[in-house]
Amino acid sequence: MTTHQNHETKDGFITVNHKILRDSSNRYLRARREEGTSRGAFDTEIRKLGGVPRVETTVERDAAPEAVAAILGVEAGTETATRKRQMFSDDRLVQLADSYIPLDVAEAAGIEQPDPGKGGIISRMAEAGFEQAEVTEEIQQHSATEAEATALDIEAGTLLLRIIHVGRTSEGRAVEVTVHTLAPNAWVLRYSVPTS
Repeated sequence: MTTHQNHETKDGFITVNHKILRDSSNRYLRARREEGTSRGAFDTEIRKLGGVPRVETTVERDAAPEAVAAILGVEAGTETATRKRQMFSDDRLVQLADSYIPLDVAEAAGIEQPDPGKGGIISRMAEAGFEQAEVTEEIQQHSATEAEATALDIEAGTLLLRIIHVGRTSEGRAVEVTVHTLAPNAWVLRYSVPTS
């Protein structure tokens, strides 16, 4: 039987039995998102762990799902800029991520192309005057759809974790909703909770 030890880098990134630590206490800080040549938080996480990040992105305009439209404060079916990504660590698909951005924000930030540049879409939004001052994330468990099962090479119905990420400006406007679907046995999630 092989045992794996946890390994923590000087920057606080940890692999636990070859899993990726997703530390939400600092992953959205600008300095972390833009470190080196990083294209965002995921890129930084994988590079810090010694992996090679790769993202396959499809960008299109599409109707927001009803639950997403409600968060964005628009009517169901309203067209948004959508960024659908398959995210890899080396050659392992570890995450599916679908982002929905209001068209006025996407146009102002220039993020309707696959490569958003250094720091990712959150940095481009900030430069366009839509800085995210608050991020909330809700974790849900759900059964893998046929499409998710095919992409992740698992059986349909397998229980997966989904993170609903919402970025809001200081005025309270939701400018991004991203649905992260995590590959099984790939992640450790860490959240810091204020106590006062």
